[in-house]
Amino acid sequence: TGPLEHLLRNAVAHGIEPAKERKKAGKEEEGLLRVVLRRDGTQSIIEVSDDGRGLDLKAIRKQAEKSGLIPKKAKVDDDVLWQFIFEPGFSTADTLTQESGRGVGMDVVNAEIKQLGGTISVSSVPKKGARFTIRIPSSLAISNALLIMVHDEKFAIPMASIEGVERISAEALAKELADPTKATGIHYGGNDYQLMRLADYLGGSAAAADAEEIKSQPVLLIQAGENRLALVVDKVLGGQELVVKSLGPQVSAIAGVKGGAILADGSVILILDIQALHQAQRRRGLAVDYSAAAVVTQVKDQRPMVMVVDDSITIRRVTEKFLLRNGFRVCTAKDGMDALPKLQTESPDLVLLDIEMPRIDGFEFASYMRNSEQFSAIPIIMITSRSGDKHKRRAAQIGVQDYMIKPYQEDALLKSIHEVMREGVTATPANGASE
Repeated sequence: TGPLEHLLRNAVAHGIEPAKERKKAGKEEEGLLRVVLRRDGTQSIIEVSDDGRGLDLKAIRKQAEKSGLIPKKAKVDDDVLWQFIFEPGFSTADTLTQESGRGVGMDVVNAEIKQLGGTISVSSVPKKGARFTIRIPSSLAISNALLIMVHDEKFAIPMASIEGVERISAEALAKELADPTKATGIHYGGNDYQLMRLADYLGGSAAAADAEEIKSQPVLLIQAGENRLALVVDKVLGGQELVVKSLGPQVSAIAGVKGGAILADGSVILILDIQALHQAQRRRGLAVDYSAAAVVTQVKDQRPMVMVVDDSITIRRVTEKFLLRNGFRVCTAKDGMDALPKLQTESPDLVLLDIEMPRIDGFEFASYMRNSEQFSAIPIIMITSRSGDKHKRRAAQIGVQDYMIKPYQEDALLKSIHEVMREGVTATPANGASE
């Protein structure tokens, strides 16, 4: 309900033009919102579309450049720019309004849909309108999937997204991949499929093999949203009916992971979301293609990044303004669930963390950070109204660097931030409240 409501609010507040503007453009004075529900194999599909002005690509590009997601004047396809609206904290709105979702971004919509095992994609035509497509599995319990192998690791891909399986010779594969400008690699069933290695999507290179030993490799022909992909894998192990297990909010926040399953031999296998992997790969490709410009962009702003995690929008706004005045960059999250994907993209130098929050609270979020090799070195300051000794002791046991009581003095907070960032996580965690 939340994501659907947000899409409808956005369509009314940002998509549909005023009556005079619509009449001037030759449209009916009243805008049209269309919600379509249908089935596609094992998936339920919800399409939300409008006949408004469409997505503002100039505003999206400007915000993407401002946020450091792409270098200035980089050549970026429209369908890649659209995907940036799902980035954490990304917004093109000049002011917050009650109608357009009260400042809640599309990243939250994306995160909530992912929790259901689904995906969301967007397409837009200037002055004609925009369409958001939500795909959710009809059943989260059972999934028919194809088991494949990449890097000696097993993965599963839902059968519903696979349109065919072919083989390509090693010689033809090398020839196709040698020319990165080619948009298509395989023609099948009247459609062209872009040839890619699944190993590249998973952050590595293809497994080394003797050319004489392997004459050809299997290729999965996949419909990933609006894209058709031919993914080269190392082996196809066959189809299997899997009982899908939830991986929890921490792993679900990773792009491209749809769920998990336990095989008959007791091993755990990840179920991949190819559409999400493809979108993430295209965004990574921008950073590679324009790495020199990206380095220049990063050098321009060396201010420390502080993440503020609090369910009170007032606290978030006040703290954000205070930190900006004192020379910090700031990202905010309304609770631990909202903060998880932002940890991946923002790379904060310090986290200011509340305790009592919905979904994932402060203690759970701090424990996740301390148990994660990637985030264990990020200092944490808890700012809460909980002044009891048991809460302070628990924070100290987790490894929180300081514990402050609301309302706090700004000078005391600034002093604590500088001390904690200077000492790092190797310092002894605070066992008392900073007054």
